[in-house]
Amino acid sequence: MVEKISKKVMASFEENIAYMDKILPVKDSFDIIRRDMVIGESDATFYFIDGFIKDETMLKIMDSFSRVTKDNMPKDATAFARSKIPYVEVDVIGDFDQVVRNVLSGMTCLFISGYEVCISIDCRTYPARSVGEPEKDKSLRGSRDGFVETIVFNTALIRRRIRDPHLVMEITEAGQASRTDIAICYMKDRVDKDLLANIKQRIERLHMDDLRMNQQSLAEAIYHRKWFNPFPKFKFTERPDTTAACILEGKVAILVDNSPSAMILPTSIFDVVEEANDYYFPKITGFYLKVSRAVIAFLTVFLTPVFLLFMQNLNWLPEIFAFVAVKDTVNIPLVFQLLLLEVAIDGLHLAALNTPSMLSTPLSVITALVLGEFSVSSGWFNSEVMLYMAFVAMANYAQPNFELGYAMKFMRIMLLILTALLNWIGFAVGCILVFCFLLFNRTLSGRSFLNVKMN
Repeated sequence: MVEKISKKVMASFEENIAYMDKILPVKDSFDIIRRDMVIGESDATFYFIDGFIKDETMLKIMDSFSRVTKDNMPKDATAFARSKIPYVEVDVIGDFDQVVRNVLSGMTCLFISGYEVCISIDCRTYPARSVGEPEKDKSLRGSRDGFVETIVFNTALIRRRIRDPHLVMEITEAGQASRTDIAICYMKDRVDKDLLANIKQRIERLHMDDLRMNQQSLAEAIYHRKWFNPFPKFKFTERPDTTAACILEGKVAILVDNSPSAMILPTSIFDVVEEANDYYFPKITGFYLKVSRAVIAFLTVFLTPVFLLFMQNLNWLPEIFAFVAVKDTVNIPLVFQLLLLEVAIDGLHLAALNTPSMLSTPLSVITALVLGEFSVSSGWFNSEVMLYMAFVAMANYAQPNFELGYAMKFMRIMLLILTALLNWIGFAVGCILVFCFLLFNRTLSGRSFLNVKMN
């Protein structure tokens, strides 16, 4: 745990510089820059991070300081900041903890002999990629911009869509070592006050060294989930238009620096399965997309367990559906075929993620064709099993939320195992457990995943 620096800025310029040189590894780290100069015949020292500051900006600021003479040098730092610094965001700081935090976050901090405080100039420019459309959260119509890893850019994308004075973006931080910036965005006149107070309280109570995985670390810290329930507790989106729409509905959006997505609260399964495409089309088209996605999600969970149940009880199979029965010789029990393919599909997915982009598509197609053809001809798998698992693999990508897709996968595996062990009783017990997992998946707002209030 990194101890908080509570020392105040001192009256002696030499003592301040010595203390800063002691706290910051100026000599050891090449990117922490100390720049000495003379302003109005008074000694002055800049501290900043190389890479966060543009050279042109610093040259303009230093050029303006070089014109300051001893006669027109203000008596205090506040007057100096007002009259001599040609920049927008300037602050006067009297605490070393805030000074060090500002330097390490990219601001320029200036000490001047005769002033008992530090002057902070926010002229930082973070390295950032373009605000292009996110790969996963695409829309057929609508805007083509997306969140990036810089929190200021993300708040600007939201502010551009909501030009209302009631939009509030509070800034805070978490992590003693990382000191990660966190923005809480909400409409002051529409937000649930109790929920907002709960979120703020949870973030303020965080006592952790760092947010190693940024937004996911924050999500796990403010709400501890039950490890055996895989359904998501939050809604994540990389789309600024979706985030703005949720904020206008009275929800709270949490942005974490270095994370290109927003965390939306409160949430339910109906929020998680929504897509931007549902609202960029006419109502009948949007309704059709929602119904199609719901049907596909239902089939994703229950298709292979129901198939296994009927294969174990062929006398239950209606004559009209007799064609679905396995015709080939079953060399490996069906349940093992289905479970092996569940793992194999994830293996192909992981291989595609680690394959260079120019090769991922052709290699994935070739691998799927070769493995599918030879696995059936060699007798490892039946063609019917390959067909149903191919549908399930594709149907998983119909869901906009990765975490929800894996939650449904785990529910499907549980149903398969229970059905194989206990037949129809296991299938019934599995269906009850799936419903319980949904009902008792409590979110931070106190409501279940089915949006039912729980005490």
